[in-house]
Amino acid sequence: MFKNLSPEALGISGRESEVIELALSHGFKGLDLDLVDFAEQVKAQGMPRASRLIISARLKIGSFRVPVRWEDDSPDYKTDLQKLPELAELAQQMGCTRATATIEPANDWRPYHENFEFHRRRFAEMADVLAPYRIRLGIGFLSPLCCRAGRTFQFIQVADAAILLLRTIGATNVGLAFDSWHWHLGGGTLDQLRAVQGDKIVTVSLADCDADATAESAQLESRRLPSEGGALDAAALLSTLAELHYDGPVTPAPDKSQFAALGRDKIVKQAGVALDRVWKAAGLNLAGKLATVSGR
Repeated sequence: MFKNLSPEALGISGRESEVIELALSHGFKGLDLDLVDFAEQVKAQGMPRASRLIISARLKIGSFRVPVRWEDDSPDYKTDLQKLPELAELAQQMGCTRATATIEPANDWRPYHENFEFHRRRFAEMADVLAPYRIRLGIGFLSPLCCRAGRTFQFIQVADAAILLLRTIGATNVGLAFDSWHWHLGGGTLDQLRAVQGDKIVTVSLADCDADATAESAQLESRRLPSEGGALDAAALLSTLAELHYDGPVTPAPDKSQFAALGRDKIVKQAGVALDRVWKAAGLNLAGKLATVSGR
């Protein structure tokens, strides 16, 4: 495992050099990639110049959001899917092997079973395009009522249903984009996570919530830094992931409203300190393995 920075998750922005400096200054070993923006840089500057800062900083690429409009039946899906190999090749050249997509928990046009088959087919198709580039597709879900209220047809919003979808897709490079906040509110447990197995966990995002929060009451603004809400044992979670030999990015992902009017340096510092705290409590070494079994 490695400590990963997602500027989008923290609500910060800046020039590439500034974001890289923030990551290095506060102990992060990886950085999420805006693949579409990076592709534009490559077209304008060439690969060596576009990639030089990240390469010289020796940062890993955590993941990228799959740049495909797959959620509906518009022609955009086929257009984006045709462009995906070129983008996936760039990701592969940068050593990025993980992409993510998030399931909408409700919609107004497809009943549950029809929507289940729609998602199974779409994710299998995208995974098939990514497979030659050795890129895994992580699927995430959204649990709270605030993300689905007022929609006609409810869909996947709990851990059990998400796991079932992953198992029916059939592609070997499809797994879980694990988000501790949604997992907890969606009834997920550590035992269920162990059943997913480490090689089927593609990415990990950490956020805590209040101890009394439920899927019906929680608001996205209540996403807190790891171990600052009282509901989740982030150290136990990281220990479990280490036991499963998960080797990917671990990204602090509180809601940006948690930082009030702080500047980006203080925001990244707080996120780094919180992640360091649970890293140490989990008994992990710098390589993200349990210190007592690091030789396994």
